[in-house]
Amino acid sequence: MDLAHALDGLDDRPWSSLSHAYGSAEDVPDLLRALAGADAEEALSELYGSVLHQGTVYAASAEAVPFLAGIAAAGHGTADVLALLGGMAESEDEYGVAAGEVRAAVTEQLPLLLPLLASPEPEVRRIAAWTVSHTRATGIVLPRLRPRWDEESEAAVRAEVLAGIARLDPPGGAALAATVLEPSSPAQVRLAAVFAGLDADAPWTEALQTTTLSLLPADSLRSDLDHARAEPLTAVVQALLGRGHHAARDAAFTLVDAALRDGRAPVRAEGLWAADRACMLSRSAPRRLVRSLIAAAVDEESALAMASLLGRLGRVAAPAADVLAPLAGRNPHRDDDHADRALAALVLIAPTQAAPLLAAGIGRRPRALDAAAGFRRPQDFAFPYDGELLDAVRDRLARPEDLSGNEPSQLTSLLAGWGAEAAPALPELCAALPRFPGQAARAIASVAADRAPADRARAVAVSALRERAEQGVLLAAKALYDLTGEIAPLLRCLEQELQCGGGQLRDAARTAGALGPRGVALAPVLREALSSPEDEATPALDKDTEVAEALWRVTGKADEAVAVLDSVFSRAGQNPWSRWSVARASRTAALLGPAGRPLAARLEAALDDPAQAPAAVAALMAVADPDALDRTALATAALRSAEVDADPAGACDALQALGPGALTGEHLRRLAVLADGDARVVRSGVEDRVIDQDDAFRSRAQALLNVFTDATAR
Repeated sequence: MDLAHALDGLDDRPWSSLSHAYGSAEDVPDLLRALAGADAEEALSELYGSVLHQGTVYAASAEAVPFLAGIAAAGHGTADVLALLGGMAESEDEYGVAAGEVRAAVTEQLPLLLPLLASPEPEVRRIAAWTVSHTRATGIVLPRLRPRWDEESEAAVRAEVLAGIARLDPPGGAALAATVLEPSSPAQVRLAAVFAGLDADAPWTEALQTTTLSLLPADSLRSDLDHARAEPLTAVVQALLGRGHHAARDAAFTLVDAALRDGRAPVRAEGLWAADRACMLSRSAPRRLVRSLIAAAVDEESALAMASLLGRLGRVAAPAADVLAPLAGRNPHRDDDHADRALAALVLIAPTQAAPLLAAGIGRRPRALDAAAGFRRPQDFAFPYDGELLDAVRDRLARPEDLSGNEPSQLTSLLAGWGAEAAPALPELCAALPRFPGQAARAIASVAADRAPADRARAVAVSALRERAEQGVLLAAKALYDLTGEIAPLLRCLEQELQCGGGQLRDAARTAGALGPRGVALAPVLREALSSPEDEATPALDKDTEVAEALWRVTGKADEAVAVLDSVFSRAGQNPWSRWSVARASRTAALLGPAGRPLAARLEAALDDPAQAPAAVAALMAVADPDALDRTALATAALRSAEVDADPAGACDALQALGPGALTGEHLRRLAVLADGDARVVRSGVEDRVIDQDDAFRSRAQALLNVFTDATAR
C-alpha cells in the first residue's frame, strides 16, 4: 500500500465527536499525517499519549487503527507504528469503547500486517510477530508464525516468534520451547523458551531451572516489548510463586538464593530485584531469603542496594543489623546519604541498636529520623525511648532556626510517641510553639497528658497553648482542649476554619464531631460548609461525608445526616473516580444504626464493587432490617474484596459484623486460604507498608477464622 491510499478517507471520519485521553480526537488526523512526514517522532509520541495513554485505549483508538496499519504497510516508520498497534491490541484497559473493539480493529488489518513478518528488516519482522500475536486471532496468525519460526535466523526475531506462538497456543509453544533449551541455542531464544513453559503452566523441570540460571545476568536479554517482564529473573520468580504450590515456591527461592550468592555483581543485583518481588508476594519469602540477602552484602554498594528491602522486612531482618551498623554509624557529624540510608533500615530492624547512632547524627540523617518518627514505620512499630536520643532532640528543638523541611514534624512526632517519657522536652516544645504551632501542639498534648495539673512544666505548656489558641491556631486549641477541657477557644477556631473553607475543612469537621453535643453550636456553620448539590468532585464528596457525621454527632439527629449521605451516594454515582468516597460514606452510614435505614438501597448498590463492598456490608448489618439481609451473600461479597486486594482490612470488619452464622463451609475454606496461605493478600499500596499491612491482615484473619471455626464446631 502506498501512502496516498493509506490515508484515504481520513477526513471523512467523525473525529471531533470521538474522544481519546485528552478529550476530543479532532487532532488525530494531523497527527496521522505528521506520522508519515518529517515530524514523525513527535507525532508518534503524541499518539502514544492520546490513543494509547499509559496502556488505555479509547474510541478514537479504534478509528485510528486502519490508518496506522496503512502507514506501517507503506513503509513509514513501520517498526514504530507496529509497536503502537501491538500495544493497542494488547490493551484490556478500555475507556469509552466497547470491550475488545480496538483489538478487533487491529485484527481487521491483518491482511496488511501479516506480510510484514517477511520484511527484509529484522526489527520489522520482530515487532510484527509481537503485534499480530496480540490480536488473539489464532486461526489466522498461528499458521503464519509457525513457518516464520522454521525460516527465521535472527535470534531476537526468533525469540519474539516463539513468544507469539506461545501466546496463541500455550501447549504448542511449550513443546517448541523444550527443543531449544540446550546451551547451543541463542540466549534470547532460551529465555523466550523459559517463559513459554511458564505461560503454558508446563511442569517446571530441572532443564528450565538450569537454563534460567545459565542466562544470568538476563537483563540484557529482555524484550523491550514485554514490559511485564522488564526484569526477567523477577518475572520467572513471580510466575513460579503464582503457581501456589510448594515445589514451585521452592524452585523460585532456589533461583533467588543462587543469584544473591553469585560472584558477579550484575547477577546479585538481579537477585535482589527478584528477592524484593518475592517478599512482596510470598509470606514465607522474608525468612527464607534473609540469610542470602545478608550474604549478598559483600560491599558498601550492595549493602545500600538492599537497605530499603531489609527495612521493609522489619524485625525478620534483624540478623542484618551487624552488616548495616558500621555503615550507619559512619561520619555522624557530616551529611552522608549512604550512612543515612543504612541507618534508616537499621531503625526498622534493630531500633535499640540504632538509637545512639541516630542521636549522634541527628540533624544529618533525615531518612533515619523519618523512619524513627513513624512516617516510614510499620503499623505496630514504636521507636523505643532512649535518653541519649531525647537529649539530642531537645538540643535540635532549642535551635529552631536550624530546622527546615520535615524535621520539625519528625522531631515532635518522635516526642509524641514517647508520651510522658518525653516530659523533660516540654520547655523546648513550648519554645518551638510560635514557630511550629501545629507540630509542637500535637506533641505537647501527648507529652503533658499524664502530668498532674499542678505540675509546673504542664502549667507552662497549657499557658503557651492557650496563647496560641487565642490567636486562632486550631491545633493549639485542640491540644488545649485535650489537656484541660477548655472548649471556648476550640469552638472559635473551628468556626473560623469551617467558614474559611480551606484545605483543613475535613479535619475541622472531624474535630467538631468529636466534641459531640458540646459542639452543637457549630451546627449552623457545618451546614454552611456543605458543597453544592451539583459538585461531584471527590474532595467535595469526602468533605460532605465528614460534615454529615459531625452534624449527627453534635445534634444527635440522624435525618439531616441521612439526607447529606444520600446526596453523596447520588453524586458519587455520576463520578467514576469516586468509588472510595462511597466506601467512606458507607462507614459513616453504619454509625447511624437503624436510623440510617433509608440508605439501605444505596448500600446494596455498592455490594458489586469490591472496593465498596466491605464498608457496605458492615453498614447494612448496622442499618438494615436483619430479616431482609442475605448474610451468606454479604459474606461472599466481603471475601471477594479481600481476595482481589480491594479492601482486605475492611473485609475483616465486615466479616466480624456478620458473625460466624453467615459463613458456610466454603466461606471458611476461602478465609483459611486468606489467613494461612503463602500468597500475600495485600499486594498493593505504599511500598513501605505492604508487608506490614499484609501481616496485620493475616493476624486478624487468623483470629476470625479461629472464632468462626470454634463457633461452627460448637
